[in-house]
Amino acid sequence: MERLREHLVVSLGNPLLDMVATVDSEFLAKYNLRPDNAILAKDEHMNLFKELDEKYNPDYIAGGSAQNTLRVCQWILQKPKIVTFFGCVGKDDCANILQKKATQDGLNVFYQYAVDAPTGTCAVLISNGHRSLCARLGAANEFKIEHLQKPENRELWESARYFYTTGFFLVINPPAVMLVARHAHDSKSTFMMNLSACFVMQQFKEPLMAVMPYVKVLFGNGEEAKTFARAYNWETKDLKVIGLKLVALDKENCEDERIVIITQGPLPVLAFQGCTIKEYPVPKFNPEQIVDTTAAGDAFCGGFLAQYIQNNDLDVCVHCGIWAASQIIQRNGCTFEGKPSFRE
Repeated sequence: MERLREHLVVSLGNPLLDMVATVDSEFLAKYNLRPDNAILAKDEHMNLFKELDEKYNPDYIAGGSAQNTLRVCQWILQKPKIVTFFGCVGKDDCANILQKKATQDGLNVFYQYAVDAPTGTCAVLISNGHRSLCARLGAANEFKIEHLQKPENRELWESARYFYTTGFFLVINPPAVMLVARHAHDSKSTFMMNLSACFVMQQFKEPLMAVMPYVKVLFGNGEEAKTFARAYNWETKDLKVIGLKLVALDKENCEDERIVIITQGPLPVLAFQGCTIKEYPVPKFNPEQIVDTTAAGDAFCGGFLAQYIQNNDLDVCVHCGIWAASQIIQRNGCTFEGKPSFRE
């Protein structure tokens, strides 16, 4: 097992400043938003962010799906700078906040700075214990593969042994994702990806299937997995069948078995490896204990990743993911404090 060292894990993602606020159902309806959904902002959502800031007193938290996962991973590891993060921000105060927050949480951040675009923001709208995400990507849209090809940056990601990205980032820059995915294959490293949201499978099938042969560990929730099945005409809604089909998709390295993890909210987590299916129950919570489900999936991936890079068994990885998610949903946003209490 390789020791925990600086730059062991590299991630590509969309760094966003989260605006977390509790709203009513009328606010969601006004902007055509649904609970437990994630979308990219359209023209109809441009006033949403201003209204949220002026009327709902949001909390500001360093966010973006990948960055959330990595922050949770670093919190559990309790050793800084294991993870290195690449993304694009603007030259503004929001970027300064993001960098400060991420660094405080132990990340190495190597942001690219866009000249003509603001740092991305994400409205995290909490309503009746559920959340709706609306992301205005801003500068995150401007990430260029040239940032990875700078000699000083290339040296960092070429030294990594684990790579993590999201469907959200795949939408932004497929060539950058393919660059590190192919490198992971060539260097016998591990490439991991989160499906992230249903629209990724619906609207970006071609880049998703191009990178899939390189994916060693794939994360998604039940709705995302079912959307994947519909997008590729698998004609089944059975998550166990879908999981096995995802495992069996073509791989560049036929010697490695792909791992597929499907979360289901309060229902058991499903883990697939080869022909094996395992179910892992999740703890029961009373409704009043659940504060915000915003980053539950991100936190699960962070807990899983923290154990996986230490070469722990799949059972330990999943249990840590469940534990991490259970901590995050009892707080506003992707936040945590103190030392983690997870035990194998």
